[in-house]
Amino acid sequence: MTTIVFPGQGSQSLGMAKDFNDNFDISRLTFEEIEDYTKIDIRKIIFHNERNRLDLTQFTQICIFASSYVIYKTFLQESKFNKNNVRIMMGHSLGEYTALTCSNKLNLKECSLILKKRGELMNNAVEPNLSGMAALIGKDANSIQNIIDENNLNLQIANDNSPMQIVISGKKEDIINSKDLFEKNNVKKFINLNVSAAFHSKYMLQAQDELSKEIDKLNFSENEVKIISNYDANIYNDNLNIKKNLQRQMANKVNWTESIKKLEELGEKKIIEIGPNKVLSGLINRISKKFDITSINQISDL
Repeated sequence: MTTIVFPGQGSQSLGMAKDFNDNFDISRLTFEEIEDYTKIDIRKIIFHNERNRLDLTQFTQICIFASSYVIYKTFLQESKFNKNNVRIMMGHSLGEYTALTCSNKLNLKECSLILKKRGELMNNAVEPNLSGMAALIGKDANSIQNIIDENNLNLQIANDNSPMQIVISGKKEDIINSKDLFEKNNVKKFINLNVSAAFHSKYMLQAQDELSKEIDKLNFSENEVKIISNYDANIYNDNLNIKKNLQRQMANKVNWTESIKKLEELGEKKIIEIGPNKVLSGLINRISKKFDITSINQISDL
């Protein structure tokens, strides 16, 4: 059996999925469909990055989702892959929505519109330049949390990406002031991230509440594909829990390390990453060496 994973924000790149759009009718038509639903000129943003919109959260999320979904649909049509071999789908933050759509638990129109709303809410959640995020390399989540607790830092772990990569969120001032402390505690690298706000933290609570009301309106379909939730790293097939966890996702930590460990615990062996770049493949390899990982993000990968 195969697990399919989908990337989140930070995986975007200029021209992602352009080769699919240029060579396959299904790719072009799928891009057009998402553009019709959202009224966003997604391909202009991805292919030309006019006004640097590709890196604005308001547009980044729908662009990554569209690219990942287009690649997935084309992969199913152009390869001999049997989607009935997929038992589990999952994604990193935004990628969880892609997983829900590619698994046919959410339809394309509803997911496109909720992600347009999600991007807008996250983009506008906090006044610009007051909060942010930083990646810490060389320590696991428990070690970073201990440093935060012992020093009463006003920071939160936003992403537990791997045992060697943790992302923190907070006010920019608090992040900047914490750098020396983390480095004194053997964090090998401290990298300020180019993001508009402190995602997956308490600063997203109001935006999360607003999005939660919209998620309540979504229609989830029943099928055999299971989802591993970012919120608690557990596996679900019932729509009630999938929806509840999705409603908690924006203001809470992405438990990616624990999600991959759950996959390992379930005895899964093969993973296909679908979407721009190979960010998740790298993270998964740092978490566990027990998986056969394939990345599909360009035509040659088919």
